[in-house]
Amino acid sequence: MEWVVVVSVLLLTILSLLRVNVIVSIIIAAVAAGLMAGLDIVESIEMLVLGMGGQANTALSYILLGAFAVAISYTGITTILVNFLIRILTGKKTMLLLAIAGVASLSQNVVPVHIAFIPILIPPLLKLFDQMRVDRRGVAVALTFGLKAPYIMIPAGFGLIFHGIIYDGMVQNGAEITMGEIALSMIIPGLGMVAGLLFAIFVTYRKDKAPLPDVDGVKNVGEAEEKEITFNLKHLFTLVSIIGALVVQIITGNLVIGALTGLILMVVLLVVPFSKTDKVITDGVSMMSTIAFVMLVASGYGNILKETGAVDALVEVSSSFLGDNKALIAFVLLLVGLLVTIGIGSSFGTIPIIAALFVPICLSAGFSPLATAALIGTAGALGDAGSPASDSTLGPTSGLNADGKHNHIWDTCVPTFIHFNIPLFIFGWAAALFL
Repeated sequence: MEWVVVVSVLLLTILSLLRVNVIVSIIIAAVAAGLMAGLDIVESIEMLVLGMGGQANTALSYILLGAFAVAISYTGITTILVNFLIRILTGKKTMLLLAIAGVASLSQNVVPVHIAFIPILIPPLLKLFDQMRVDRRGVAVALTFGLKAPYIMIPAGFGLIFHGIIYDGMVQNGAEITMGEIALSMIIPGLGMVAGLLFAIFVTYRKDKAPLPDVDGVKNVGEAEEKEITFNLKHLFTLVSIIGALVVQIITGNLVIGALTGLILMVVLLVVPFSKTDKVITDGVSMMSTIAFVMLVASGYGNILKETGAVDALVEVSSSFLGDNKALIAFVLLLVGLLVTIGIGSSFGTIPIIAALFVPICLSAGFSPLATAALIGTAGALGDAGSPASDSTLGPTSGLNADGKHNHIWDTCVPTFIHFNIPLFIFGWAAALFL
């Protein structure tokens, strides 16, 4: 039973590297996990479907955030940002990648639209990327950094939710810790991501890369708008709506309510005409539906791994031969977190699972609450970058592949895995040993 997770995740990884569709890969890996755990095919599929509801709230959030992002772009405010980036950063490749990482970081805390901004902001810049001979793998790394690092290190917006999940998981399993200590424990792992981003920008993807030829049958969407749009009252009301969505999301801790508030404010303030709301929602659903459905299927996959006891068995076997060697314990726990998160594709969804397993092991081994929090947070974040089913990789691909020139696995998942999971693992391991 302990090998179910390992074999299933390896199968998912191999299928994805062979460019099998992500949804099909997850379903095959899920069925394989069910069969290895003693279920038949029908029972495996039923358990998969039953578990899809676990990410229903997240899927609905993404769809509403997609509609919110479409409504924001309707006002032309994103065109102002795109034109500004083009005017200021043309010919400055390094600064462009750093700016993209910065803009992406805002989507987690300041303007909580998460990945919904990418299909709107990135496609108009594709032509510029080709003209500047930018390696799109570097752009993918910059985007994924902005989607992950803020929630790992900053306890606001999505970060407040992430840290809250760690807190709940630890307290419910007998550990004593505060939210402030959790934020402190995640600084060192977060710095690993900063190191990975800088290495990617200044070393790995610094050289020019010749653009790929146009793909037959794919519309060239990489043309930025040339017309100049000046800031007006409609854009001011758009900012008011964004702030309103952020405040409500922080107060309620619910992305659905926050996104819905932003949409309602944009209609009430006449930023988006009421007659256009149906089109805005439809476009939002169209933009985010694939990602939302992948998250649903990934949740079903995670349900099979949990309900069959495969994850519990893996951790029990791992802990049985660890002894009291803290360095070895931390290494194995992080490795387990990496395997589980790559399979489930959601760091937020992984934390409750691994917290219940990690806390007893860490307490018995003498890890401090700070070290335990660092292990749990890092183990949950590991695999989010690099997972074919993660929104942190699906989001960047949705924008960079608008012209058909960017491969999800080789151009997004592999680069983000190398540049973020390796330093996250090293820095998280160090945090567990020194905190």
